[in-house]
Amino acid sequence: MRTVLVTGVSRSNGIGFAIARRLLDDGHRVFVQSWSPYDATEPWGADPRGIDGVLAKLARGDDDAESRSDALGHLEADFADPSAPERVIRAARARFGTIDTVIANHARSSVATLDEVSATELDLTWAVNVRATLLLAQAFARQYREADPKPRSGRLVLFTSGQHLAPMASEVPYAATKGALHQLTWTLSDALVDDGITVNTVNPGPTDTGWADEDLTSAVADRLPRGRWNSPSEAAAVVSLLLSGDAATITANVVDAEGGFRRWQP
Repeated sequence: MRTVLVTGVSRSNGIGFAIARRLLDDGHRVFVQSWSPYDATEPWGADPRGIDGVLAKLARGDDDAESRSDALGHLEADFADPSAPERVIRAARARFGTIDTVIANHARSSVATLDEVSATELDLTWAVNVRATLLLAQAFARQYREADPKPRSGRLVLFTSGQHLAPMASEVPYAATKGALHQLTWTLSDALVDDGITVNTVNPGPTDTGWADEDLTSAVADRLPRGRWNSPSEAAAVVSLLLSGDAATITANVVDAEGGFRRWQP
């Protein structure tokens, strides 16, 4: 059983929710971070159930059987605040003890072309997507090293996008920050491997979390061999694999789990 922090769990149709649910199903203890006020500013909106409804759904599981609330913890925190990553790690540790796994799934989406981008938007996107992730990794590693007894093995999983496979000219701040996480995978792996922590990054490909309009949904589906977008549960399955004992030797990799997405198809 692992003790896992999953960030970016605010919406029940999001990747973070699917990861948390899968890890609870796998028998792990899961602490989640959310920041619903951000979702409320975006086209997809905050979850209509509210964060309490999202957490209740996680605790119930799919079959509405025995509550899993004893294996679930939560803190709302805005990663634009530089003190938030440390607070989230402290809260998770207070709830469950030493954290042996962090899934840094949170992200600020930023739609802005080169002509439109501003210093303010660049700074905010960098703060949430990159600075917060690095500070999470730092706080995670510190409490991991201080643990007695030391956990058997640690995992840090980051999330990137497809910016290394094709341009994202309408999302310059987002592409820049996701590219930074991609390139940091090797560096963070080397920094943490002697502690027994592996570091890998997942690119989940086009994933249906309810943000795309009908035209985009159809156009992208036509370029996916299965004729549909990837699902959040499929991204969660990749994370589950990376947390398993069978993945103990996998580190410093960016896993493109795109389902054969054909970007070049006319």
